[in-house]
Amino acid sequence: MKPIYSTLRVLAVAAAVAPVFAMAQVAAPVPPEIAARNYLLVDVTAGQVLGAKDVDAPVEQASLTKLMSAYVVFDALRAKKITLEQRMPVSERAWKMPGSRMFIDPKMQVPVNDLVSGMIIQSGNDATMALAEAVGGTAENFVKMMNDQAKALGMKNTSYKNPEGLTEPGHLTTARDLSILAQRLMHDFPEYMHYYATKHYAYPGTPASNGNNRNSLLFRDPTVDGLKTGHTNAAGYCLVATAKRDLPNVGQRRLLSIVLGTASEKARANESQKLLNWGYTAFDAVKLFDADQPVATPAVWKGAANVVKIGKADGAVVVTVPSGTGGKLTTEVVRQDPLIAPIAKGQVMGVLKVKSGADVVAEVPLVALEAVEQAGFFGRLWDTIRLWIK
Repeated sequence: MKPIYSTLRVLAVAAAVAPVFAMAQVAAPVPPEIAARNYLLVDVTAGQVLGAKDVDAPVEQASLTKLMSAYVVFDALRAKKITLEQRMPVSERAWKMPGSRMFIDPKMQVPVNDLVSGMIIQSGNDATMALAEAVGGTAENFVKMMNDQAKALGMKNTSYKNPEGLTEPGHLTTARDLSILAQRLMHDFPEYMHYYATKHYAYPGTPASNGNNRNSLLFRDPTVDGLKTGHTNAAGYCLVATAKRDLPNVGQRRLLSIVLGTASEKARANESQKLLNWGYTAFDAVKLFDADQPVATPAVWKGAANVVKIGKADGAVVVTVPSGTGGKLTTEVVRQDPLIAPIAKGQVMGVLKVKSGADVVAEVPLVALEAVEQAGFFGRLWDTIRLWIK
């Protein structure tokens, strides 16, 4: 089968996505004791880190690798290089994969939809290998695609050696890089996120007892809707979990927890739950501006319009602060002056600093919400004179 090359989705998808991933550190309450080697809690809605431990330490990836495998597969689906209905062969290599399995074999032609379910819900190494060979032509080429995509997303300390996550020298990541990947996965491919929330799946003719989603938080917390577990002896028990809860005057608030290197399946679920609950109770989310609402309308020089609306590129401006401190917030727009046309829609224009007293609790990039074309010759000439006098 010929390799299928996906279009890399880069960090610069950018102005529209960047605020989601900006991680301004909050002067936060002390996190609870988390029995894990590394952890990270991110308020995805606000784009803020709420708690962290050793987020840049290299760690074994285990099946958290499959987050990137899924990203590359979803990109191929989006580009219509493959379809969910398309049936794929199962190679000897895929069939003989050790570890977690979907239990497919070379006699089968398996639809991509089922292979994706097997990879995500059952954490099947056989399903992952079959998808890697379908999308990349070979597993080795698929791994190159994974590494290229990691680089494009800004995952500076991640290296993939295989698509499934079995222990291999140099197959490493960090909690910070996992947070980048998880957020981009949710943001870039919302149409495929239902796989991560599915509790049960088994391919016809395979053991039904193998059908439970490995993420046990799905069965105990109805607000949890993903994402992925991982375990090897080297990595310990790991979980990247996400939850969304409806809040008055804010809407949905999403948190992302990353817990790495715990002692057991039960521990990774308990520590993740503890971290998520702490994030929702120790902090308040405050909406400062609605989606598409201008934060400011500064003057524009040499433009067809006299002002430009600037605001957050994607969604409402929401910040997270320690509980009970939301009433103390002030805002300040920091930008260059003068603003000279032409200005493109989405062009970065400055930063909204949100403060509690003298402390900056969040910084939100601001972009032009509309384009401003250049004025005609006499308009530009007049503004040149005015700027000179000014």
